[in-house]
Amino acid sequence: MAEDHTATTTATAVPKPNSIPSGDNSVWADLSPLIKAASQDLQEGELIHGDNFNLFAAMSAVEIMDPKMDSGIVSTYYSLDEAIENGAAPVPISADKTTDVLCTIDIMDHLLACEATWHTGHSLAQTVYSCLYLLQPERTSSHALLHSYCKVTRATCNAVLSVVSDTRTHEEEDLFTMTYDLPLSEDRDERCLSMLNAVEETISRQLRACKVSSSKRRVSEDIETLQSNPDLEEGYCKALLCRLRFRKHFYHLLMSMKRPQGRGLELARKHVASCIVEIDHIRKSSEFLRASAQEMSKQNIDNTTASGCQPIGFDASLNSRLSAPTPPRAIKILCWEKALDYYMKLLQDLDIICSYSLDPSLEAAFLFVVKFQKSQPDLVSRAHLQLLLVQDGKLYGRDPIFSVITKAAGLPEGTKNHDIQKNQFMVQLGQLVINLLKILCTNAAWQRRKLGKMLQDWRVTSVQLELAFKEFIEASNSPGTENVCFKIFQHTLAWVEEQTYWIASRFLILGFELELYTAHDYCMVYWYIYVVLIKLCEKKNLRMAMSIGAAKKKAKKKKDSSKDAGMDYQIPAAVLFLQSQMYLAEGLSMMFAALRNEHKVVPPQSPFSTEHEIFIQQFELLQKACLPDRVSYMSFKESTVHANFSTLAMCDYFKEAQRIAKEVKSSFANDPDKMAELRRIEQVAEHNSIALNVICRVGALDPSLNISFTFCHHPFFATAIVKRS
Repeated sequence: MAEDHTATTTATAVPKPNSIPSGDNSVWADLSPLIKAASQDLQEGELIHGDNFNLFAAMSAVEIMDPKMDSGIVSTYYSLDEAIENGAAPVPISADKTTDVLCTIDIMDHLLACEATWHTGHSLAQTVYSCLYLLQPERTSSHALLHSYCKVTRATCNAVLSVVSDTRTHEEEDLFTMTYDLPLSEDRDERCLSMLNAVEETISRQLRACKVSSSKRRVSEDIETLQSNPDLEEGYCKALLCRLRFRKHFYHLLMSMKRPQGRGLELARKHVASCIVEIDHIRKSSEFLRASAQEMSKQNIDNTTASGCQPIGFDASLNSRLSAPTPPRAIKILCWEKALDYYMKLLQDLDIICSYSLDPSLEAAFLFVVKFQKSQPDLVSRAHLQLLLVQDGKLYGRDPIFSVITKAAGLPEGTKNHDIQKNQFMVQLGQLVINLLKILCTNAAWQRRKLGKMLQDWRVTSVQLELAFKEFIEASNSPGTENVCFKIFQHTLAWVEEQTYWIASRFLILGFELELYTAHDYCMVYWYIYVVLIKLCEKKNLRMAMSIGAAKKKAKKKKDSSKDAGMDYQIPAAVLFLQSQMYLAEGLSMMFAALRNEHKVVPPQSPFSTEHEIFIQQFELLQKACLPDRVSYMSFKESTVHANFSTLAMCDYFKEAQRIAKEVKSSFANDPDKMAELRRIEQVAEHNSIALNVICRVGALDPSLNISFTFCHHPFFATAIVKRS
């Protein structure tokens, strides 16, 4: 059943007597009998509503008694004070010291699982701050162990929150940064760590004391034991120490990564290594804790603690009303093992970021981010990557964007401080580069959407630079080739055009990662990738030829040689690399077109989406940006309508792609990523060439021939599989 907001307020779960006092203008009434009677007459799809209820109100309606929609139904307590009065978060947790230590470890483990769940995009109020001990920090002051751990947990959450907010990557997970006025940071960071260090030192002494021999035990008698059972002392001390040390090193790691210009990356890697060691110790403590737990719960993969016991002091429903005006989300906290796996993955991703060499090359930065994204990092690691890349409007916080652009465009070192950087189009270009770096750090879905929209901005900037370039040439009195401004405009324009097509290719490739294309779309998708790669090869070749030509011209002047610099020009390896992908895309496009034309693959007949409409839906953003020029659905049809296997076999694009990939390998001997990509291209090209020969030999119309495609060798170039039934 559904009800409008007015009725829902009074129709949630019946509170305990006197738990919700009546106000001056409201009186709480029990509507359960009315709802029960109405539910017997209502049919599926019907709802109770007032006279003023309309379609707009339906969008805000809640379903009574549904835990996902009705925040009142799942509430155990209506306030923190009520929960504390009922003993939900006792301090100390138990009068028995052994039980108190075990329950404290359970709280630590569950908090870690809640924090990992928060990182995945859930509400802070319903994950980490479902811990009642965090909501009133002063209550735990008498319990040094729990108090210090809670304080550093709050400080850690605050550090993560500030990085995500500063980098503005939370647009994709909108609930992540909502704090709802929760107590995040009560003290200065130094005090939090000093308290944790003091507790760690105390437990370390207790661990050393329980290890000494009986002859030396008198010396350590003045050290108070952690708990009352001597046989369990060592195990509990070790279990606590690894958890405290992990929390300490993880906080230090976050603080080190926030240092400007990457100055703390080396130190951060040391803390990453320490965190990984402590996680291993935390895993190993599970066996001891399960064996020593007095009230052992049944072993369950969904346990959020190492002991398997239910943690004390948590109520996920208490803060559910803080999610208003939206209904509270149903949140399932990650189990203990998955939480540790999450932190291992996070630490590995952060270690990759910390190991980056801060290469001042823009192309290197772009490729690093693209490679990093292949591991599907989470929001926290991506936010730290963006924080490293873009600081104070500079690359790594040290290299001005204009100087980075001039280097990427192949301009001399002396041009990086030229006054032309104040030109409005150059300023606009710098902002586009910064935005591109930020967008590449977002998740795949958000990234593709933003890349598609920013293509028009890059295209407009390219046109504006071209017009400004022409105006400058007309107004310039000095010879164009000798003028510094001329060179800056010329090289920058070539680089912008190349970069625009790189963004377009990235946009198309992300569609495979997000599974946005069906098998019937592959023909047009590979065709569009092919035409984009043609332009990308052309622009990259032009830009590199200009850079090589300028370098040779400079060398020619020094040597006073009369040899033409362009006579011995060879196609750069980077362009040949793109050409191998281009031929592969063209071959796949023609193969899918031939299968369609020879009726081996019948396109779906839909009254809602024709092939033309699907073309517009898939490439609308590229078409709006005119990328490439004069490319339309009609040009796609003209290119593929006559495709057949006989002509495809004559000009085997796959063999050409395979040939180029083999030849260019020697140029990338020191680049393992390029080498791996070339091997994948070779594999796809070889398999598709064999499949093409089989189809031509048997005949595409043979009914016993089954043709399918898989991505077993490459993430976005399909491999054909031919079988006979």
